[in-house]
Amino acid sequence: MSLKFYNKYGDPFDPKFVKEFMVMYDTPKELEIGVIPKRVYCNKDFVYTLDFFFRLLKERGLAYQITTWDGCYNLRVIRGYEKKYEQVKKTSPVDAMKYLSVHSWGCAFDINAAWNRLGQESTLSKELVKAGKDAGLVWGGNFKRIDPMHWQLRL
Repeated sequence: MSLKFYNKYGDPFDPKFVKEFMVMYDTPKELEIGVIPKRVYCNKDFVYTLDFFFRLLKERGLAYQITTWDGCYNLRVIRGYEKKYEQVKKTSPVDAMKYLSVHSWGCAFDINAAWNRLGQESTLSKELVKAGKDAGLVWGGNFKRIDPMHWQLRL
């Protein structure tokens, strides 16, 4: 999956990436409900989807179900793949990109992480999951290696 983001946006370690793609999304005042963040540093292509998701949460009365906002942009390797990333990076830096988290491109966020750990069943309501999918997000709860806190841009 991460190679799609690399192919579209390039190397997230390159300072040009940050200048060209990263922005500060200011959440509209009317959407600042509960722990919905006031500002999110993210990829400019993620702004519309975030805004749509937050609007659906408000319209459907679901914002209260987000008890923690656990981050968006985070330049890092997918958990559990650190050694593999380092090995592959030595011989093929481009192939190593597939081991970077989509958070590295500012195109993912996590919510309610303490109750939705990697590899565990989701505690998110069906209504919240539907709102995310209706907004066009890809949910980590459907990944082969389940990650129910995780949401990302659909490419």
